Amino acid sequence: MTTASTIYSKWNRFARYISMVWLLFVVLGTRPATAQRVAEAIGWDAVPAILANIQSPAFPDRDFDARQHGARPDGKTDCRPAIMAAIKACHESGGGRVILEAGDWYCKGPVHLKSNVNLHLKEGATLRFSPQPKDFLPVVLTRFEGTELMNFSPPIYAFEQENIALTGKGTIDGQADDDHWWDWKGSGNEHVAKLLEYGEGNVPVAERHFGGDYRIRVNFVQFYRCKNILIEDITVHRSPMWEVNPVLCENVTVRGVHIDSHGPNNDGCNPECCKNVLIEECYFDTGDDCIAIKSGRNADGRRVGVASENIVVRNCQMKDGHGGVVLGSEMSGGIRNVFVEDCTMDSPHLERAIRLKSNSMRGGYLENMFVRNIDVGQVSDAVVRINLQYWAPESGDYPPRVSNIVIENVTSKKSTRPLYLVGLENSHIDGVVLRNCQFRGASKPSLIENVKRLTWENVTQADK
Repeated sequence: MTTASTIYSKWNRFARYISMVWLLFVVLGTRPATAQRVAEAIGWDAVPAILANIQSPAFPDRDFDARQHGARPDGKTDCRPAIMAAIKACHESGGGRVILEAGDWYCKGPVHLKSNVNLHLKEGATLRFSPQPKDFLPVVLTRFEGTELMNFSPPIYAFEQENIALTGKGTIDGQADDDHWWDWKGSGNEHVAKLLEYGEGNVPVAERHFGGDYRIRVNFVQFYRCKNILIEDITVHRSPMWEVNPVLCENVTVRGVHIDSHGPNNDGCNPECCKNVLIEECYFDTGDDCIAIKSGRNADGRRVGVASENIVVRNCQMKDGHGGVVLGSEMSGGIRNVFVEDCTMDSPHLERAIRLKSNSMRGGYLENMFVRNIDVGQVSDAVVRINLQYWAPESGDYPPRVSNIVIENVTSKKSTRPLYLVGLENSHIDGVVLRNCQFRGASKPSLIENVKRLTWENVTQADK
């Protein structure tokens, strides 16, 4: 005998079945048929929620003057012990600002920040670091070009801290030059090769012990596994290598920073394996990429396996450099959800405006990048360059994936090419939208290979 409850139960199962079929039909039936739909599945509407998660750290209204701990800003006295004492006192009191007044503060060794401390350089203050690598021992956990190791400490460093800041109108100067740090670009190649072997062989990081007589450079400002970070208004000169490099960090704001450093691999700001990052109102005049978003290199990057995601770049000015905003090439952990708007890029020594680079050894994925309102005066190569055959000697079994790239309202006056889009035969660049763009003054036509679902809307390409 069929009861009402039995009928209801059968009807319930039938209804759920119909719902599942309908949902499958909707999903399959609305699968994006064009690059535009694919790329705009995630778009600019996501930015307010990302920005809401990026809150600058707050500090108690307490100041700790480094001079009261024995520092003398005379350019000769080693101020490091006094600065570290002020940081310790600030941290132990519950937080506040460590103040460096106007003057020349010499520091023979690294400054390590602690939670709830804002290191604040007043206008006219220069924090000048020793150029001697031996002064940056003992070793700390750090990275070199996306591979973890124990190495010399970055001059400004924090490890597993929260609510930290580096602010003020002052200057930090690494004093790197052709005889200090920069000369390791070539002379340290065998040591870099050894580190890469360790990474590929999955040697425990604690056993990747460098420093000492090894010649592997450090990045200037590196916060490692930290949360709630503010870097604001400072000027950066003469970095050993990458200049501002948050690694495995969350909730990062880089605002109003002025970077002027032309050494080898002197990238301006490189968020690496970071989530929720805002870079705004900065000026970049660099010896390498102005902004380069990364996520680890090769096997070591895949071991860590953390993507860089939810990154907003806006209202920045790019002068010299290899690229204005760059994704890769150390991006084995993946990069997604990058938004770039309202930037100016202009110099005969700026090679590209927007650049994505990887290869089949580095692998990873680059997806959901949105660019709009970019004014390019001139670049020496392509305005937009996506190259999955970067660094030809490297190849492997990890073809990278690039998808969902939307570029709108980009204007350029002079370049070699408007576009250089080169994928792999077994991994095409998939889903690129160009909308309302004007590429003028190009000496060569665009180069496009191994690209699928490329959409053009109101795009002008004009040679000289």
